[in-house]
Formats: sequence, structure tokens, C-alpha cells
Amino acid sequence: MSNDWKIPQEPEPIWREGAALASFPPISENMEADVVVIGAGITGVTTAYLLAKDGRKVILAEADRVLNGTTGHTTAKITVGHDLIYNELIQHFGQEKAKQYFLANKAGMEFIEKAVNDLNIDCDFKKQTSYLYATADSSLRNLQKELEAYEKLGIKGDLVERLSIDVPVKSAISLPEQAKFHPVKYLAALLQAFIDMGGTVYEQSVAVDVQESKRMEVIFQNGCKISCDKVAACSHFPFFDGKGFYFARMYAERSYLIAVKPQKAFPGGMYLSVDDPKRSVRSASWRGEDWVLIGGESHKTGQGRDTSDHYAALADFGDRTFGIREYAARWSAQDLITLDKVPYIGPVTGNKSNVLVATGFRKWGMTNGTAAALLFKDVIAGKPHPYADVFNPSRFSADPSIKHFVMQNADVAAHLLKGKLEMVQQSAEDLKKDEGGVVFHNGKRTGGYRDQDGVIHLVDTTCTHLGCECEWNKGDRTWDCPCHGSRFSYEGEVVEGPAKKPLKKIE
Repeated sequence: MSNDWKIPQEPEPIWREGAALASFPPISENMEADVVVIGAGITGVTTAYLLAKDGRKVILAEADRVLNGTTGHTTAKITVGHDLIYNELIQHFGQEKAKQYFLANKAGMEFIEKAVNDLNIDCDFKKQTSYLYATADSSLRNLQKELEAYEKLGIKGDLVERLSIDVPVKSAISLPEQAKFHPVKYLAALLQAFIDMGGTVYEQSVAVDVQESKRMEVIFQNGCKISCDKVAACSHFPFFDGKGFYFARMYAERSYLIAVKPQKAFPGGMYLSVDDPKRSVRSASWRGEDWVLIGGESHKTGQGRDTSDHYAALADFGDRTFGIREYAARWSAQDLITLDKVPYIGPVTGNKSNVLVATGFRKWGMTNGTAAALLFKDVIAGKPHPYADVFNPSRFSADPSIKHFVMQNADVAAHLLKGKLEMVQQSAEDLKKDEGGVVFHNGKRTGGYRDQDGVIHLVDTTCTHLGCECEWNKGDRTWDCPCHGSRFSYEGEVVEGPAKKPLKKIE
């Protein structure tokens, strides 16, 4: 790699710039609404917008800041080309349900384009051709099967032998008429339209439970309640699972992105390798200039190597492929993946139809999240939805769900034991400034981080969800649970669920 550029020290997604986002107060009193939407990402904001447009009284509540979670860390590709998925769906669920998945995501893609045009949203929306490419001979047959699945489902794709970017490929599938955009600019406009229609937004408002009396009641961490008829749980991990055991039916993956200014002109298009390690490439407008976003390096949360190595691997790929003039930003994202790779969208359990859940988008939240909002709109209106069956959260088919269920929970058990038996050598005093890790303190395993001012922050690394031992994430300065994907700040505060309580601080 060339050494004319420096790696940024702080993880920061580029989408936080260029979008005027208002601040909203936390909830401070008991209220009533027709529908309460929890989670202000793409699903929550789109759901709130659609329901308000239908004339319903809607309250949208976010535990942190609006559009700051997974939606704010996406690659922001708007496409139905979700890696190699359609042949697998046909094999496991049949052609009809595979087509439902495609059509639902196509509807999500079309809704985004229509909303951009109807609301005249300035969000860098641009049509692009999307490419899935193979660099290894072993992937050629899988690519051919995927193209055959496209033909069965009516997806317009073509086989090409070359790409416009300088990557040696064996073959690739091109998918025209896909798109890219600035997700925060887009959703900021939908959010403002929701407010203009009388919608209410609360930030820093952590929903912790749903209770049922005469109506549904959403309970918040500060004791406030909202009475409503329906609840739409659009948080990344469901804040309420109604004994649906979602933590055991999904696993969390982290992936990484960098924004670089290339030496070679970028030819356009969106690219994703089907081999491992994954490489995702697209361009983006930022600060009035064109940049290239390079993503990949997926691994289960809390189980990867040093996170700095992942960023370095992406930079190495970018330097070899485009040449890097400037390295501007880096960040990571967390995605939830279901047992069968299809999101859970619908009633949280079979006997709790008034609580809806949308989760497990498997890195494809822009279309899946929008499809979830369209499904919620119909369900809340009492209308049948044409694609509800394939996303039903209560499904549990033997192929492949049973196999993946056993594998994932065996993995959880292995990491639970590993963390408890780990021999720790270093002490808190060994940590340098801006360094964290597992330390031995007062006779037990402890999480330590020494900040830039030299202050040491100590926490009990035992995850407050089910007791696994968290691992240090150097790149994001967080404690990540390898069992179910919970994440905590270096001070122990919850960053990602399913955990609801912070790690215990140690003086």
C-alpha cells in the first residue's frame, strides 16, 4: 500500500453529514396513540410516515438518536440483488415463496424511488447497475445457479465476463435499474413529512416492555407509558419478543466500511463479491466530491480478530484496485441474520397479533426495511398483504432452520465456556492510553479501557443478557458479546441488544 494517506482514528459514518436532523426531547409523560413505533431507522420512520398518511395518530420513539443506528451505518444500496440468495430460497422454500421475497423487495425499491420523486427529496438518488462477481472457479457454479433462479423468478439479470473496475473475475451477474442514495437525507425528509402530518417523535426514550390491559401499553425505562392499539417494534433487535426467543433464532454479524478518494476514476456501478472475504464497492457523493465506499470483512460479533486488521484489509484492497489518494472515514455496522436468511416481519408471536416486529434484514435493510413498513401498513389497516407468508416470524421449517438452530446454539455454548475459562495475564495498569482489553483485577476477569486522559474505566465483562463474557472491540472501543451480539460502551452502557441492562461498573 502507498503511504500518502493516514487511517482515521475515529469511526464515523459519512451519512451523518449533509442531513439536517432536529433534536427531539425524551418522553416525559404518559400518552395515548393509535400506534407506537419503536425505533427510528428505515423501517420505523417509513412505517410512521405511512401510518400518519393514513390518518392515524402515531408516536415514534427512539432509544438513542434518530437515524443513528444500523440505518446510519449502511452501504445504502437499493437493490434486490441480495448476494446469492434466490437459488437457496427456491431450494428451501419453493419457487412461490422465493418470488414473494423478490417482489416484496422490488416493492420496497419502487416505494423509495416514488417517495424521492413525490416529496422532491435531495438525497443523491441515482440508478445504478448492480454486479455480483466471482473471483474463484469454485463460485462459478453457484453464480450460474443464481442466474437460473433469476430466470425462474422473472428477475432481469445477465451474465458478463468482465467488470469496469480492476478486479480479476471469473464471471459476474449484472442487474440493471438498481439504485444508491444518501439514506439519512432520504429518511430525514420522510421524518419531517411525518411531523408535518402531526406525528410525534421522542429520542433518548428506551422502551423496555409491552403490557396488555384494556389497550396495549408500551413501558419506557423512565416509567412513562403510552397506551395504544398496535405496537410496531422496528428497533434493530426486538425490544420485546413475547417469548418468541429471537435471541436464539438470529445471530449478529459485524462488517466494516471505509471511504476513500481513488486515484483512478470510478466507472460507476455497485459491486459485491460472492467469495470470501466479501468485498462491496460503490461510489458516494460527500463534501461535494466523489468517494468510493469499500466494505466487507464480515464476522460474528465478538468473534473476529483485531478490528483494526479488518480496516487494513479493506484499505489494501482499495489501494490495489483503485489507488488511494485520501482515506477519509471508517466505520462498522452490525446486522442480524435469521436462521433461514429471510427477515422476521409480522406479529411477534402467534398469540400477540397487536405487537409487530421487523428484524433480521441480513445486510439488506434498505429494501427489506421498506418492505416491512409496507407490510405493517396493511396489517394495521386489517388488510391482507400479498407477501406476509414468507416473512411470518412464527415460521420454523426443518430445512434449514433446525440445522442452523443447533449450530448457532452450540457456538453460543462454546463461547460461554471459553470466556469463563480464559486465563488473563495483563492487569489494568498495563493498559496504555486509548487501549482496552480483558485484564485481571481484584482476582477476576475484568474489562478495562484507559482513555486519552489516562483515566481507566473498568467493567464486569459478563453480558447482562445471558452471562457470556464480552470481548474488546478495538476499532469501535466497545465490549461485544460473542454469543448473541449485545454490545456495550467502554463505560458499560448498552449500545446494541438483546441486552437491556448495562455492564456493572467496577471502581
